[in-house]
Amino acid sequence: MNITTLSALAEPTRLQIVELLREGPLTVGEIADRLHIRQPQVSKHLKVLNESQIVEVRPEANRRFYKLRPEPLREMDGWLKTFRSIWDDQFNQLEDYLREIQEDKSN
Repeated sequence: MNITTLSALAEPTRLQIVELLREGPLTVGEIADRLHIRQPQVSKHLKVLNESQIVEVRPEANRRFYKLRPEPLREMDGWLKTFRSIWDDQFNQLEDYLREIQEDKSN
């Protein structure tokens, strides 16, 4: 798991940008309009996301389109899966415990 990815996504505006880009590529202006913040602020956040390799840029004429890169998000998902198995085990243990309590009460 790359700590740079988590650090970049820890900032709320950058996380909102990632959420917007889930729908598809957008320009800086489109992101600024949707988030109601100034373009220079969006550009700073996109720079961090780009340096973290969470987004990539595609120039098209005089505009630059930003889109999500799947690799860092897949990496994060893989890391989170290791926790899911722990949680599943704990929920299974809780379920067994609750079943035992119910059986004790019915006897």
